[in-house]
Amino acid sequence: MHRKAEEERDVEHRATTTTRRGARQAPQAVTGDFGRRTLAVNERDRDAAGRAHNARPRDATGRPLPRGAAGVARVPEDLRLDPAVALAEAERLLGAGQPFAAHEVLEGVWKAERDAASPTAQTWQGLAQLAVGLTHLQRGNRRGAAALLRRGADNLDPTASFVPVSRLRSWATAVAAAVEADGSDLERALRLRPSLCG
Repeated sequence: MHRKAEEERDVEHRATTTTRRGARQAPQAVTGDFGRRTLAVNERDRDAAGRAHNARPRDATGRPLPRGAAGVARVPEDLRLDPAVALAEAERLLGAGQPFAAHEVLEGVWKAERDAASPTAQTWQGLAQLAVGLTHLQRGNRRGAAALLRRGADNLDPTASFVPVSRLRSWATAVAAAVEADGSDLERALRLRPSLCG
């Protein structure tokens, strides 16, 4: 009897996670048959094809919220828009302060272009990375923001004609520099973001 209690306590201990700041979180779901007791299992959300899919609501920065909480409208994971429509929608979302949702829209086009071996795929990836950089900034991750903004700027193909590449590159580089510096020019740099639609 004592051994079974130790096994169950050990399972609960392993299921308890610790955050970066050392705070303990509630036990997560653990699967398995431990003696005569089977622990409850929280199945991971899956789509019809069996691929992992997170159906939890999210906040405006894309962070998952507890189940049942009110979140912002989500961009469907499999959304594939016409490139011109995607640019307009991403621009609208960026203007509304929702860079995570804009990233989802841009990522859908990037994946479609990548799968079609399109020469514009790298530029779409760069646009999605710029939006992720803004998401990191919104979440307070200055280091990640600067890195993604620089990477996104580097992925913008100078020959792409469907977006203002040179202006976007200059803007992203200026914001990354402001993020890495003391941040005094950050608000000004963010306000100068060129439109994705030219």
